[in-house]
Amino acid sequence: MPFSLAELRHRAADFARLHADDHDEKSQAQDFLRDLFDVFTPQGRRRARFEQRVKKSDGAQGYIDALWPGTLLVEMKSRGRDLDAAYQQALDYLPNLPQGALPGYVLVSDFARLRLYDLDAGLRHDFALAELPEHLPLFGFLTGYRPAGQQRPEDPANAEAAELMAQLHDALLAEGYGGHPLEVLLVRLLFCLFAEDTAIFDKDEFRALLEEHTAPDGHDVGGRLLELFAVLDTAAGQRSAALPPFLASFPYVNGALFRENFRPPAFTPATRQRLIDCTYFDWSRISPAVFGSLFQSIADPRQRRTLGAHYTSEPNILKVLGPLLLDGLRQELTQAGQGRPALTRLQNRLADLRLLDPACGCGNFLVVAYRELRLLEHEILERLYAGEVARGRNVNLALYQQVGVGQVAGIEIEEFAARIAEVALWLMDHQLNLALSARFDQRYVRLPLTGGARIVNDNALTLDWNAEFPALDYIVGNPPFVGQAMQTTEQKAAVAAVGNNLKAVGALDFVAAWYLKAAQYTQQHPAQVAFVSTNSIVQGEQVAILWGEMVNRYNVDILFAHRTFKWSNEARGNAAVFCVIIGFAQAGKSGPRLLFDYEKPTAEPLRRVVSHINPYLVDAPTVFVGNRTRPLSPDVPPMVWGNKPTDGGNLIMLPEEKAELLAAEPGAAPWVRRYVGGDDLINNKERYCLWLKDISPGQLRALPQVLARVEAVRQTRLASKAPSTRKKADSPTLFVQIAQPATDYLAVPEVSSERRKYIPIAFLPKETIASNTIQVVPNATPYLFGLLTSDMHMAWMRQVCGRLKSDFRYSNSLVYNNFPFPPNPTAGQRAAVAEA
Repeated sequence: MPFSLAELRHRAADFARLHADDHDEKSQAQDFLRDLFDVFTPQGRRRARFEQRVKKSDGAQGYIDALWPGTLLVEMKSRGRDLDAAYQQALDYLPNLPQGALPGYVLVSDFARLRLYDLDAGLRHDFALAELPEHLPLFGFLTGYRPAGQQRPEDPANAEAAELMAQLHDALLAEGYGGHPLEVLLVRLLFCLFAEDTAIFDKDEFRALLEEHTAPDGHDVGGRLLELFAVLDTAAGQRSAALPPFLASFPYVNGALFRENFRPPAFTPATRQRLIDCTYFDWSRISPAVFGSLFQSIADPRQRRTLGAHYTSEPNILKVLGPLLLDGLRQELTQAGQGRPALTRLQNRLADLRLLDPACGCGNFLVVAYRELRLLEHEILERLYAGEVARGRNVNLALYQQVGVGQVAGIEIEEFAARIAEVALWLMDHQLNLALSARFDQRYVRLPLTGGARIVNDNALTLDWNAEFPALDYIVGNPPFVGQAMQTTEQKAAVAAVGNNLKAVGALDFVAAWYLKAAQYTQQHPAQVAFVSTNSIVQGEQVAILWGEMVNRYNVDILFAHRTFKWSNEARGNAAVFCVIIGFAQAGKSGPRLLFDYEKPTAEPLRRVVSHINPYLVDAPTVFVGNRTRPLSPDVPPMVWGNKPTDGGNLIMLPEEKAELLAAEPGAAPWVRRYVGGDDLINNKERYCLWLKDISPGQLRALPQVLARVEAVRQTRLASKAPSTRKKADSPTLFVQIAQPATDYLAVPEVSSERRKYIPIAFLPKETIASNTIQVVPNATPYLFGLLTSDMHMAWMRQVCGRLKSDFRYSNSLVYNNFPFPPNPTAGQRAAVAEA
């Protein structure tokens, strides 16, 4: 069993006294190093290799004084010798070491002095032998005591670790071992790898099991792993007395992690080595806050190329948790000061909090939330009991520490992700226990695992939250982003079921169902809610549909919000998503509202205290702008969509395609028209189309190349999944929707850049065919053109239109038809606007 911090300090002091007079490399170095390794871990001297043969960088034969493979290289010199030269000698050994044996640290010593190099961080630490007890934190890579907070989400180690597991996953899958057993095996192996680097197991105990107690050909690795899993699931008093020492030394873990029985894989020499290679990585560096998602991605080849792209980044998680609960708790801690009653009340409150992520994935939100609650409690415990520690008294952390991982819960539809979330929370809990151990100079480890987080593997939209989680304080998360047009039949049905007869529910994004479900939960429980979402739910037609229900039926009030920002992380291939964060609860909660705005989507948020936040995320009264079929003003002409081809590109031509067609069939000229879509209008691009509205069968047969294009249109439509499109295969000469004006018209592109002050709008002749990415106003006047390009109309459009990413998405039914055009303008006013 790993040593406690107090034991480590005593062992380090004893070692320093025992070897205070050592001075000679040749006669005393090995005893010095064996005893040094035994300071840090019970099996220390067994894990190291002494006088390891290796070729130096110049090709000469060398001998490493001590090598702990994958961890530490030590070079000793006699007392008073040059340690710089010793360090250079150590570096000369590195190029010819196997990749898995390369150390992260180099230690050089002349007995009286020790110098430790952290190769990854580029750091150097010098201290005297007598000072070793004070420098024990530097050797966390051997002891496993690396407190929470040293693990960085952006550390490349997270992706490196996931890639190691990906290689093992692929190797086992290639040999026919997959599905649920492989997923369970990988989760268990992750725990074991982490455990031997973080003082749950003895340092490198799992590696020694594999290297020393399995055959090189790998035939017995699967069976040995099952033996280990059974030991980890069996209490010490219930184990067989005949259990070999190399298994009996492992602790009782429990937690149901090792309970399920399944067929083990058949390892080969290659897959055995893959697993052993994983043990040479320093797993204490991984961050449970992001590794879960990275780990899940190894099972999906489509995600593999963008490791890291599929998690909510920690800064964005804290944007949710901060104003929802953490900021208030930190303020209470500040106000409590050193007052024992106030600190005790705050700790009790922390221990009573219950939090749910109803779309938890691999547990990113839960891990970060739990970590922050525990770190707050650590500060409370230090204030309460620092005096006891200063007086040399032992504080029973198991008695006084109250916040537990069972206070957070999740719902996740994917079983693999749910199991990873459970393990990620255990890993974070252990890292936090190590942090608490360091504060109070003792070993605090929660084994066997009990009372873990409850991660329900189910569909959050069909599960009864009230029955499963009857006393929640907070609901948080990042529900799935799926636009209404991209939803499956099952997803659309789920949204409709949660909507409970909500009109126009089919226009809602998938994430809206979580908003409705959470609002329904707050009808019976005083929970506060905050979700990260795509910005579409606060723009366009969805606002009136979703938030009309949220406000009018479920009586919710927005407590804080982040307006549109770009959600991204540093992963390769990471797609930009434009998000909002919305926190809400039942109306009536007192206090100011917090609105976070962004000068641009990639900027830092600007915090404002406001009196009210409406569903458009502005400081203004709650008013809904819904779709209208005709303009509010009877004095303006209607705006309609352009013509939709649904032709597989067969009726549309670039200039060179048009020229080629007319060179071959000059008779097609009367049927070729200029064709303009939104992008064409904005960027002055040139395209053409075949407009065959009045062509006769005889005329069509006289144009073989045109006829071939028409036949291609028919085949494209017949192949469609939509019955309405297949029906249109009966008329392949025509666009599926025709709305071409009989007069010249005003053209408004559907999508345009947010960076533009004005939407590009133009008058087009009736001969130019408008695509369905343009909206048209027949019989438009210069006066109407002036109104649509006015600052007032642009301000209105920016507020109520929908968005594509962050670009404007203009809608006739929402923007144009609801715009308050000036009533009864005079002739002079019309002329002034037209000329402006």
